Amino acid sequence: MSIAGILDRAARIAPNAVAIAHGPRALHTYAALKARSEAIAGFLKNRLNLAAGERVALLMKNAPEYVEVMFGIWKAGLVAVPMNAKLHPREIAYMLEHSGTTAAFVTVDLAGALNEAGRSVPGLKSIIDVASSEYSDALKCEAVEGRWAALPEDLCWLFYTSGTTGRPKGAMITHRNILAMSASYFIDIDTIAPGDSILHAAPMSHGSGLYIFPHVLGLATQIIPESGGFDPLEILELAKVHQRLSLFAAPTMVHRLVNHPAIGDLDLSGLKTIIYGGAPMLVEDVKRALDVLGPRLAQLYGQGEAPMCITGLAKRFYADRWNPRWEALIGSAGFPQAVVDCAVMDADDRPLQAGEMGEICARGESVFAGYWQNEEASAAALRNGWLHTGDVGVMDKDGFLTLLDRSKDLIISGGSNIYPREVEEVLLKHEAVSEVSVVGRPHAEWGEEVVAFVVARPGSNPTAAELDALCQNHVARFKRPKAYRFLAELPKSSYGKTLKRELRDMLAEETSRDTAVN
Repeated sequence: MSIAGILDRAARIAPNAVAIAHGPRALHTYAALKARSEAIAGFLKNRLNLAAGERVALLMKNAPEYVEVMFGIWKAGLVAVPMNAKLHPREIAYMLEHSGTTAAFVTVDLAGALNEAGRSVPGLKSIIDVASSEYSDALKCEAVEGRWAALPEDLCWLFYTSGTTGRPKGAMITHRNILAMSASYFIDIDTIAPGDSILHAAPMSHGSGLYIFPHVLGLATQIIPESGGFDPLEILELAKVHQRLSLFAAPTMVHRLVNHPAIGDLDLSGLKTIIYGGAPMLVEDVKRALDVLGPRLAQLYGQGEAPMCITGLAKRFYADRWNPRWEALIGSAGFPQAVVDCAVMDADDRPLQAGEMGEICARGESVFAGYWQNEEASAAALRNGWLHTGDVGVMDKDGFLTLLDRSKDLIISGGSNIYPREVEEVLLKHEAVSEVSVVGRPHAEWGEEVVAFVVARPGSNPTAAELDALCQNHVARFKRPKAYRFLAELPKSSYGKTLKRELRDMLAEETSRDTAVN
């Protein structure tokens, strides 16, 4: 079954229900959305002559066109390659070439970056700006009615996630994976009914975009804010218009909403659910959010290889303040979702007892099919039939999972994953840099920020400005170090491995000294 089938279903059941809204304004019904996506499919299949299985990229800020393009890709039997709008042109070029992408859709604000990236990717034949006359003409193409007869195991969504090797890897998400994740939303996270809505204030290329599908199944409205992003006041104003509004948010976004100076004076009655993920929230932050927002929080834990779907914690657990284990529960990442099996394993892939710390592993219908053109990485990630997340956690006797670390080296800033190796590789390009190690430093708003520890070559004196300019030319802005520390040598173990724990301790001591002085 193709994931495009859920749009056909919605258009049959509720053809006149509002499918897409732009800010407060209703834009398309489900019948119209279906027709527009079928025209896009006709454009891709008959005008661009793309064959089934070819890859089509979306480098787009949040926009109403995102939804119709994505369904059009699947109705033509093609594979969607969503891309982070924050990426550097060199990163975009790598993903385009590695995936073998032949066509790409872009919003006007990102057209320059995509055109720059595309110049070095000869296989990229077409770039379509969704604000252009070409796109308007595409919507007039003869429709591809129905949908491609995809098998559940067919590739659907090729999601590039950075890895510890420093090169992004393409996680192969199948139609089965997305359908399983969508079903699990209803079972484990929240209910959806006609008249509900989902606001895409977080990037549609990532978690928020994955929540398109359960909300189509629930005949809800997809709302794209006019700002295209996260604005606390806009969110609450839209909740008044659309009612029963949900949104997916990184903890940083929840923090900003809770701490908005006007939040105490605003009407929250139209806000239904805030599903947060991408990083844990501290218990005190959760309490504060519940005090301000009421029992509207739900949580999920997943990763690109098991999208939105390893464990979850529904709203009822946050509301149950009388439970003697309430603080432990809201500090956890919930229990395994219905379509997966989850276990904490030791280094030999043996399940650990309740309360023992180990690597979080998962298997089931939502777990990806492997990495695109990377058999070695696929075998390592899926060894012994389990997805090895690289994250460390503890599961209690009742099955609730607590995350202890989102993998040893991973930095999570504003809900975005940053792998230090990727930044380290760039900094080592500087001829004056001998060694470098990148770690995360706690940040009140963003969760963490990037700090680079640098050892210069003898007789050299690289400056922070030089290193920042180098990063500016190679990686996205959100990955660039916010501070540089220059050391004579990096702390090492007896095996010669850099001790990042000691670097984090150095930063913690700096913070303590600054706090004491102030």
